[in-house]
Amino acid sequence: MTHDDITADTVTGPGGTPPGPSAVQPADAESTRPDTAPSPADAALPPELAPAALTLFGDRLDLAAAYAELLATDGVVRGLIGPREAPRIWDRHMLNCAAVAERIPSGATVLDVGSGAGLPGLVLAIARPDLTVTLIEPLSRRTSFLIEVVERLGLAKSVRVFRGRADEAASGSSGRDAISGDVVTARAVAPLDRLAGWSLPLAVRGGRLLALKGSSAAAEIEEHAEVVARLGGGEPTVQLCGVGVIDPPTTVVEIVRERMVGPARPAASKRSRAGRSRRR
Repeated sequence: MTHDDITADTVTGPGGTPPGPSAVQPADAESTRPDTAPSPADAALPPELAPAALTLFGDRLDLAAAYAELLATDGVVRGLIGPREAPRIWDRHMLNCAAVAERIPSGATVLDVGSGAGLPGLVLAIARPDLTVTLIEPLSRRTSFLIEVVERLGLAKSVRVFRGRADEAASGSSGRDAISGDVVTARAVAPLDRLAGWSLPLAVRGGRLLALKGSSAAAEIEEHAEVVARLGGGEPTVQLCGVGVIDPPTTVVEIVRERMVGPARPAASKRSRAGRSRRR
């Protein structure tokens, strides 16, 4: 797939998947841009993390390192990640995302909601060449970065960039067909109730949402389990990924889409009901 092919697959829908930031998106990208050009050395793999990186990426570790360098250089310059994150690319981002691959079946189609700088979608595509990954991101400057990275890393055969919101991807817009996948991923996008509302419609029946969360995971499940059930999701569970490989392991909330639930219909007003009665 060429650069033009990827661009043709994008959807130029308005707005974004609110709030839809990358997991490392600074609050004010302009104010956090470095005064000097970031150094590729910031993306160097720390020796103590090399065994974990080799376990998670295997013979594609060099490809992962190339992506880490792009994040720490172009990603910082273009305001997609903050400069303070560059030295923490591997432990905080690359390995944290790659560990989630253990929850994804072989040959699955993966949709990454609010992909931002490509986390976790691009990391999973690198770690698991058997996956077909769609990066869903509404903002132009982010999708431009993603398209360039996909091309530079030679991932165009397995990775597609979809410019638009999650609801546009699920329903189809601008003449594009709706898309769905076996697994929907998201990292630092929104609280669980809103995230489930955006993401579960993208999953096939029996598919699952894998939401990368932190210490709030259990509390979010307790607070939003009823909403998830109304949206057709099964009981949310907390999964720890990368146990024995990374410390701390990645916390993931997993939700299986058990039922296909259509959009809610607005209740008819009293006036409209009265009008129908008179017409009878």
